[in-house]
Amino acid sequence: MENPKLKKMAEEWLEEATITQIQEKFAQGELTSKELVLMYLDRIAKYDKHLHSILEVNPDALQIAEALDNERNEKGPRSRLHGIPILLKDNIDTHDKMHTSAGSLALKDSIALHDSFVTEQLRRAGAVILGKANMTEWANFMAIGMKSGYSSRGGQVLNPYGPSKFDVGGSSSGSGAAVAANFATVAVGTETSGSILNPACQNSLVGIKPTVGLISRRGIIPIAHSQDTAGPMARTVEDAAILLTALSGSDKKDPITTTNPFAQKDFSNHLLTHGLSGKRIGIALEGFIELLSEEKQKVILAAVDKLKTTGAIVIDNIEIPSAKAAWKYDVLTYEFKPDLNAYLNSLHPLIPIRNITDLIDFNKNNEEKMLEYGQAVLIESEETSGSLTEAAYVNALEFDLYHSKNQGIDFALETSNLEVIVFPSEEGSHISAKAGYPSIAVPAGYTAEGEPVGITFAGTAYSEPLLIEVAYAFEQMTKFRKAPILEKE
Repeated sequence: MENPKLKKMAEEWLEEATITQIQEKFAQGELTSKELVLMYLDRIAKYDKHLHSILEVNPDALQIAEALDNERNEKGPRSRLHGIPILLKDNIDTHDKMHTSAGSLALKDSIALHDSFVTEQLRRAGAVILGKANMTEWANFMAIGMKSGYSSRGGQVLNPYGPSKFDVGGSSSGSGAAVAANFATVAVGTETSGSILNPACQNSLVGIKPTVGLISRRGIIPIAHSQDTAGPMARTVEDAAILLTALSGSDKKDPITTTNPFAQKDFSNHLLTHGLSGKRIGIALEGFIELLSEEKQKVILAAVDKLKTTGAIVIDNIEIPSAKAAWKYDVLTYEFKPDLNAYLNSLHPLIPIRNITDLIDFNKNNEEKMLEYGQAVLIESEETSGSLTEAAYVNALEFDLYHSKNQGIDFALETSNLEVIVFPSEEGSHISAKAGYPSIAVPAGYTAEGEPVGITFAGTAYSEPLLIEVAYAFEQMTKFRKAPILEKE
């Protein structure tokens, strides 16, 4: 950078800067949002060609930031997100000059006709939508064996902690890698089953997968209405809680949000350093921890030992009857077709992809670019009726709800009189996802080789305040996160 002030700040201060630290600089007149955007753009230009985490930058980002600077000077900030640059996963609609494609070349020219609810909330809070993050194509609901972070539009997202060694996690892989690499202050990911929690664990981040209903799904390219939700990805629990506050709300166009009791809640009120004290926390290992490498298991067990020194009441080896249930993704297979068809049919009339059949045909006609991993999952969903009348769908939905709630999260909480459940890494995320329940992933350390490891705190519906208290206390006690060392262009 030519500007000596910005060059010094970029080199000595910007990395790992939090929302609170940035707002302090704004308030003291030491930094503007426009300058902050410039510094992030500089980092993206220097480092992201190795990581492929960003699909595109908002052409208006600098001018939006400048307008928000003027507004701050005249009226004061709208919220703690005023002037804060945020990245959105590429399945979240923005009615601006950027595209929304779910990582697919099939939608590379699609510009949303309307902002998503998430985008509306962020704009209302005064955030700067900095750009769109790469992702696993169609949120990894396209093919069997597709690598996390791969998309036909953006290529392969790599993990900033070890681009040639470590899985970046999916499908909010670009959001995870970009925030870990300090290309934006925070990002929004989406999850159907593990797609926020997994990349959060793999990139030493905090990821919040909210209760289905806390955040409207309007304007988000779907997989399945039973499980889809957006959520924050950040470097600290505090930043994640601030972002969650802005995202949460009620939306008449998404009826499940009428169950949200926190539409006006400030989740940062639950950032308590003593948040673990007296909490009854159950450790779920059997059926989960054996799925991790031995190195990761060691890190998890060490983190559990730390928990036992916090004043929390820790109950080892809790029982979750459905831990080894015959889980399938049948509900997603059946819901994907009607949900995706409805989204595609709402696009600009000039976009030729109007349904899943069109998508499959496009991929076949552009096989070399589109079918690196095939499209078996798309074809499987297309073969359903799309009416959600099949007995197989209803039976699968009832199975998932019963085993994830009655024989899953709620069973464990009630039987052992628990408030929170701890899962190793993101293992167990499928149970919370099928129940529609919230989880928070927090950094838990690193393997000897330097691969990030996280743990997940999970609870019942709308237990986000409790989970934030526990996650924040654990984070403040351990402070495991450290920034990756990036390779320059």
